[in-house]
Amino acid sequence: MAARSLSTGTISFGLVTVPIRLYSASESSAAVSFNMLHGKCGSRLRQQYICQKDEEIVTRDQMVKGYEFAKDQYVTFTEDELKAMAEETSKTIEIEEFVPISKVDPIYFEGAYYLGPDKGGEKAYKLLAEAMRQTGRCALAKWAARGKGYLVLLRPVDKGLVMQVLHYADEVRTFDEVPVGDAVLRDNEMKLAVQLIEQISTEEFHPENYQDEVRVRYNEAIQRKVEGQEITATAPEQPRGQIIDLMEALKASLAAKSAGAATAAAKEEAKAVKPAASGKKKTGTEG
Repeated sequence: MAARSLSTGTISFGLVTVPIRLYSASESSAAVSFNMLHGKCGSRLRQQYICQKDEEIVTRDQMVKGYEFAKDQYVTFTEDELKAMAEETSKTIEIEEFVPISKVDPIYFEGAYYLGPDKGGEKAYKLLAEAMRQTGRCALAKWAARGKGYLVLLRPVDKGLVMQVLHYADEVRTFDEVPVGDAVLRDNEMKLAVQLIEQISTEEFHPENYQDEVRVRYNEAIQRKVEGQEITATAPEQPRGQIIDLMEALKASLAAKSAGAATAAAKEEAKAVKPAASGKKKTGTEG
C-alpha cells in the first residue's frame, strides 16, 4: 500500500524547481499511550484549567496567552497579534547552500520527512538526489509551516531524499557545559578498550535487530488485561556485580564476549552435524 502524502511543495535552488510531496518518516501511533480515568467508575476524565487566584474553572473563551518575562510577571498577546508575527506558510523549500554531510552534527537533528517527487518532477528530483549523492553533500534550506520558520537539511538516501528538520544553533547547548574531568588513560587500558570495540563491531547499521522491549511488555500486558487475565509484577532484574577496576572490567568483558562467541559456534557446529547423522543409511540385514 502506497504511503499517503502529508502535503505538496517545491524544492527551489537557483532557477531550478522540483515539485515534491512530503511523507511522514516515523509512526507515532506505534507508541503506547494511556488515558486518565476515574478510578471509581472507569470513565474518561476531562482536563480543566483552574485560576490559582480566583479558584474557579476558566473556559477557553476566557483565556489569553501570556509570556513570563520575570517571576509571576506576564505580557499578554491577542490571537491577532500572534498571527501577525507567525511565519506565513510556504510550499517552497528554499535551498541556501550545499555542505558536506559529514560536517553536520546529528545533535542538530529534530525530526524527519521523506520527500518524493510530485507529478512531472521525477527527473529533476532524481537529478538533484544523484548529484548530492555523488558530491557527498547535503542541502541547508528554509521551510515555513504551521506558523513557524524551520531550518531543514535535505540529504540523499538510497532511493531518494529525506528532509531533516534541524534545531537552530541557539537551541543546542555546547558540550563545554558538561564536566568531563581530567582522567589520564594508560596504554594497556586503551589497547583493551579498542580490542573490545573491535570484537563487537559490525560494518552496517541494522535497526531491525532491535525493538522497544518496554512497549512489547506494555502490549502483552494490555492484551492479557483485555482477555481478562490477571497481571502479576515480575521480580526486578538483579543488579550486576560492579567491577571498580577499569582493567578488570575490560578483561571481564572480553572474556564474556569470547565465551559467548564460542557457545554460538558450538551450536552452529551441532546443527551442521545433526542432519548428517540422522541421514545415515542402515546397514546389515533386518530380521
